[in-house]
Amino acid sequence: MNLHKLILTNNACLKAGKTIIPKGIMVHSTGANNPWLKRYVGPDDGLLGKNQYNNHWNQDKPDGRQVCVHGFIGKLADGTIATYQTLPWNHRGWHSGGSANDTHIGFEICEDGLIDTSYFNAVYKEAVELCAYLCKQYGLTEKNIICHSEGYKLGIASNHGDVMHWFPKHRKSMDNFRADVGKLLMPSIPAESKKLYRVQVGAYTIKANADAMLAKVKAAGFKDAFIKTE
Repeated sequence: MNLHKLILTNNACLKAGKTIIPKGIMVHSTGANNPWLKRYVGPDDGLLGKNQYNNHWNQDKPDGRQVCVHGFIGKLADGTIATYQTLPWNHRGWHSGGSANDTHIGFEICEDGLIDTSYFNAVYKEAVELCAYLCKQYGLTEKNIICHSEGYKLGIASNHGDVMHWFPKHRKSMDNFRADVGKLLMPSIPAESKKLYRVQVGAYTIKANADAMLAKVKAAGFKDAFIKTE
């Protein structure tokens, strides 16, 4: 995950100053063919690039709306994929249009034309890693992750179709997404260290007897056997 932070300090949502205890994560996508982070995150920090229209969300009411999310995933000026945190994770966001604002961290994936497989795979991977990071931070599991359209079906979000108008075009579902997050949450088990087991067949006070046993052991196929004097 390529995580950066640029808090939207001028947005009315941040100024409202309300916090939540995160109980889940809601995945959104922007609904516009513009994969560049600078469209939503600003001002330019040297990585984003300049938004010539100055219509990013770091203003009181972006596009005249009361809207704000905790983060965005999309392209930097150099075309690489990054995540930008835009609100404190425990701040009450304005992203769901429903009661999920009181319980869920919400982030947007910047859409492109919806058919570029390489772009989709890159932002999908970034989103999976972001969710795993947040789950670890707040004691959540993959079962606590939904998209906006699932939130609507649960009665906790407004009627939006994201992300299910996009993911299936690339043979992905939210079940796939949750499973991929779950894989990152599985505890890693260190490989078992190689063990050596030594066998001692006897100890002798008479060397001739030791030599006889050594010859017998080597004849049985243990060519590396040897006598150790103590």
